Amino acid sequence: MKVFNIFFGKRGEQIAEKYLKKKGYSILRCNFRSHAGEIDIIAEIGGVLVFTEVKRRSGGNFGKGYEAVGKVKQKKIIRTAQAYLNTLPDIPPCRFDVISIDGEEITHIENAFTA
Repeated sequence: MKVFNIFFGKRGEQIAEKYLKKKGYSILRCNFRSHAGEIDIIAEIGGVLVFTEVKRRSGGNFGKGYEAVGKVKQKKIIRTAQAYLNTLPDIPPCRFDVISIDGEEITHIENAFTA
């Protein structure tokens, strides 16, 4: 079951990446890891750095994917984003998005939370 979950999640990230590219985003990094955690997709659009969390669900039994990005997960993403920003010479404007893939439905929440 675990192997299926990993594949299912990775496929969700691929779907989200393709979706963002179609919307004009430049993908800078996928699966950035630091001591604080992982960010699924780091992208850029219009001079804004976008840290994106991707959640995928096969059905409605466990709610929508975006509902799984609570305060604890948000804090982890923010700490990981700070680690990424520490690698840059200049810090651009940033935001945190969530892409929820629920069956065939994609929901993109821009500015889903703030640091």
